[in-house]
Amino acid sequence: MARRVVVTGVGLVSPLGVGTEATWEGLIAGRSGIGPITRFDASASPVRIAAEVKGFDPTTVMEPKEVRKYDTFIHYAMAAADMAVASSGLVITAENAARVGVVIGSGIGGLPSICENHSVLLEKGPRRVSPFFIPGSIVNMPAGVVSIRTGAKGPNTATCTACSTGAHAIGDAYLYIQHGYCDAAICGGTESVIHPLTIAGFANMKALSNRNDEPERASRPWDRDRDGFVVGEGAGLLVLEEFEHARRRGAAIFCEVLGFGMTGDAHHITAPSEDGDGPARVMQMAIADAALAPEDVDYINAHGTSTPMNDRIETLAIKKVFGEHAYKLAISSTKSSTGHLLGAAGGLEVGISALVVARDTIPPTLNLDNPGEGCDLDFTPHTAVRREVRVAISNSFGFGGTNACVVLGKLR
Repeated sequence: MARRVVVTGVGLVSPLGVGTEATWEGLIAGRSGIGPITRFDASASPVRIAAEVKGFDPTTVMEPKEVRKYDTFIHYAMAAADMAVASSGLVITAENAARVGVVIGSGIGGLPSICENHSVLLEKGPRRVSPFFIPGSIVNMPAGVVSIRTGAKGPNTATCTACSTGAHAIGDAYLYIQHGYCDAAICGGTESVIHPLTIAGFANMKALSNRNDEPERASRPWDRDRDGFVVGEGAGLLVLEEFEHARRRGAAIFCEVLGFGMTGDAHHITAPSEDGDGPARVMQMAIADAALAPEDVDYINAHGTSTPMNDRIETLAIKKVFGEHAYKLAISSTKSSTGHLLGAAGGLEVGISALVVARDTIPPTLNLDNPGEGCDLDFTPHTAVRREVRVAISNSFGFGGTNACVVLGKLR
């Protein structure tokens, strides 16, 4: 029999606030974290808005001289890990360190540092490139630094599956604990790529909203006037534990991880297939892994990017999986508040879903004024709703046709 896995810690750094409670309070209040880009002069860009983390001071988690060694996505991971571990009450000691893993991913990694050091190379020559450039920007370094920082000596891995990264990292940690590779894991995703190259690349794909004059209304999942997603940043990390391990130490438990699924579309480098096959199968797989029926699910934290194709196809996939029950589900896209955190999205959204299960409150979908064609489910428009949530699922889909789904539920 597979070992049971529970969530005992949540740490969130998001455009709504630095901290789990700041993020949650912003969501439930219907606040938007999207605004004009301040990281660089975006005046020449067709897209001049993003969801930036505001008020974050990296010297609160490391010495000033250490800050310069690491790209910002690593700073965010360190802060979120501190929050998640503190939230869990887990104490890592010499006796248990080898049984605590770290699984943290990023979709893009240290792109700002790569660009900065490339400029230094061209302008000042190879000797002026930072010796910390490589370790300060590679995708697995958040996991490495968090392991060093906490002393966790169990499995230490990084996932990179585009916008499914954070959810896949949590799923990997769930499987590691289930199969006995460790008893606890710090897991999730982190990202910080609000940079001219990122914005230009996505904008030229026609993937981003260019509602520059109304940034707080730019992310509008399922609305007929949606015109693309908004790039966000931050980190979402959880502490997962084997149930008996958590129970023995008297840990407060947010919820149980009941199931996990992952599929591939085998269709297109960026677009999901029109029939929603991959997203439908990943939800079916995760629900089956949880030994549940579709009718047992109460809430979906949708991928909900605010792009015309994703929102319509995800809705179709939900209908394929849930049938008539689809119309009884509470669904929301928290990207309407936070923007799209890319590789950190799944970590943030699974963390939010854990709070939804623990607190029986559905965050709203902002800006859903006029549902688009085929988007006729209960997407919790505008205002949070109090409702019992026994089972929630969180969807994450990424470029390359990679899909992940995490099922959470109240402790049984």
